[in-house]
Amino acid sequence: MRVALIGAGVVGSSVAQLLIEHSDDLAARVGRPLELVGIGVRRAGRARSVPGVDPALFTTDATELVTRADIVIEVVGGIEPARSLILRAMEHGASVVTANKALLAEDGPTLYAAAARHGVDLYFEAAVAGGIPLLRPLRESLAGDSVRKVMGIVNGTTNYVLDKMDTTGQGFADAVSQAQALGYAEADPTADVEGFDAAAKAAILASLAFHTRVASKDVHREGITEVTAADIQAAKEMDCVVKLLAICERTDDENGSPAGISVRVHPAMIPRRHPLAGVREAFNAVFVEAQAAGQLMFYGRGAGGEPTASAVLGDVVAVARHRVLGGRGPGESAYADLPLLGMGQAMTRYHISLDVADRPGVLAQVATAFAEHHVSIETVRQQQVPASGDASDGSAAAARANLVVVTHAAPDAALSATVDALAALPVVRGVNSVMRVEGV
Repeated sequence: MRVALIGAGVVGSSVAQLLIEHSDDLAARVGRPLELVGIGVRRAGRARSVPGVDPALFTTDATELVTRADIVIEVVGGIEPARSLILRAMEHGASVVTANKALLAEDGPTLYAAAARHGVDLYFEAAVAGGIPLLRPLRESLAGDSVRKVMGIVNGTTNYVLDKMDTTGQGFADAVSQAQALGYAEADPTADVEGFDAAAKAAILASLAFHTRVASKDVHREGITEVTAADIQAAKEMDCVVKLLAICERTDDENGSPAGISVRVHPAMIPRRHPLAGVREAFNAVFVEAQAAGQLMFYGRGAGGEPTASAVLGDVVAVARHRVLGGRGPGESAYADLPLLGMGQAMTRYHISLDVADRPGVLAQVATAFAEHHVSIETVRQQQVPASGDASDGSAAAARANLVVVTHAAPDAALSATVDALAALPVVRGVNSVMRVEGV
């Protein structure tokens, strides 16, 4: 069975090497040998050395290469030329295995439609969470269940940065630099630290979990660039850690029927007792809640050449078996077509730190602002801080306090409006920080 590989970076090189090293085992599992017929690359003159791979296999003519394969593996990333190459491969009868989260999140329906039209498979386990078996359980193992929520850490770079800020006290910039030095972050880490990478993965997870088309543009996205040492310390005082979370959640109406889904990526505090809190370094983990199966957790290396190649080759074996034995894998399942709820409708909790005047009646005014927006307070903690010496009446230094409020769950729009109202109160000198709280 002819296999074409598009992309020879870290993942592509690992895929090629494993195809060669495990050729006998793969043939036994598939029922037919897998022959690597070519590796598509962008530049011909670049020196390449992949153990066991004939240099003659490298070609810059990927457009031609995909027309002479039974299975095409795309690990070049990006939107183009990946999309055109995948569609061309399908037109010529090839099944496709891809790790391209950006393309799937932007234009997955086009790829699904092409696969259905040409009677081929589209598999993409490696697109989310690297080597962790996650998408196939959502797509197949839980197909008979009702998934209620998917919440996880799906970007290793941001998890490494936040972990170092928590465990070593490093600032954001220093933690990013260390991640870059270790190869966990790109020279330009924007896609990771601003949440774009996690948002694409969240769109894929939500689409599979809730049988509804979700694109990257539908995902509320916030990165970690605004997370400060004060936020990390505030989390510690609550026995929490800060993580960048991808959260896909189904909301039901009062009759228990699905009302819609919210999909969001943002930093949040989670209790240290929560399974996701212990995910360290550049590892990924995803927590799934299903109606019948209950709570499930998937954990492992979310990136890297060999872990991602493992997921790619698992898909290759699956689609190769289909070609040998007949049949196809699952296609797009978007029958539910649930409404996509805006961030304002998402139910969450806030941790709010306020710099307030330390005098009678302040707490009552703060509590009134919450009540007026129908937000219930769970806990309040007040700590006196050194006087600033800038009393408005020109007398002795004004007494100040740090007031920390943690809310019960409420619509994000109501919580955001409450913060705006608090900032406008004369007794509030400033809003020090606001962070969502999840997993409680």
